[in-house]
Amino acid sequence: MPMEQTIKAVVRYDGTDFSGWQVQPGRRTVQGVIEEALERIAGQPVRIAGAGRTDAGVHALGQVFSCRWPGPKQPEELRRSLSQLLGPEIRVESIGVVPDDFHAQRSAASKRYAYVICQSAEPDPFLDKYAWTVPWEIDRGTVVKLTDKIVGQHDFAGFCSSGSSVETTSRTIYSVDVYDGAVLGPMDAEGVWRIEFHGNGFLYKMVRNLVGTIIDIARGQTPESRLDELLHAPAPYHGFTAPAKGLFLTGVEYGE
Repeated sequence: MPMEQTIKAVVRYDGTDFSGWQVQPGRRTVQGVIEEALERIAGQPVRIAGAGRTDAGVHALGQVFSCRWPGPKQPEELRRSLSQLLGPEIRVESIGVVPDDFHAQRSAASKRYAYVICQSAEPDPFLDKYAWTVPWEIDRGTVVKLTDKIVGQHDFAGFCSSGSSVETTSRTIYSVDVYDGAVLGPMDAEGVWRIEFHGNGFLYKMVRNLVGTIIDIARGQTPESRLDELLHAPAPYHGFTAPAKGLFLTGVEYGE
């Protein structure tokens, strides 16, 4: 591969023991660990840009990063070297050369997230890192009805946690679907289901705040009107935030 080309990589990772994606002084992050591995291979610092800044404990099946790659390795050789250095917590699924104007975050057209729920009185030892274990009875019909309400373009300021610096809080949700089964976990796990979100963008902790509100309503703890109230409320979010461990960034889509 010629020197100094822009590359795009798709990675999956277990976010359990990371302080999120973004580099933070004194903390172990996914971005920081990948950049350290790239520096070892290239022999010089390499800064990457991620498609999304997953929080501490959040996982990814299809996170994307881009960077200017100064090293001599071909894409597949680089992919293998990175996976060997980063495994088993992080695996590089693919690497390819892209146009120089490509940017993992700015070029993204939409993102997909999945939130996994395990309805059980006791956590499953093989699933607990990848699902929110809820001991309550949940009305799945209510969950579907509530998720239908958030499809479309809305001002999601009421579901944005404090600490965000975005200029606009309007986002378009293309679809929200409820499926049986987990994203990851043991084949014999029971009472497991997930909510999948597809949208043009998501605010800080927006998916976790939506899930927390929906589950509170579906278990009878909060009135259904609360969802409508939050869809017309100013930031920041006031309510229950679902745990990070159940959330997965499953994919990022581009207009390629």
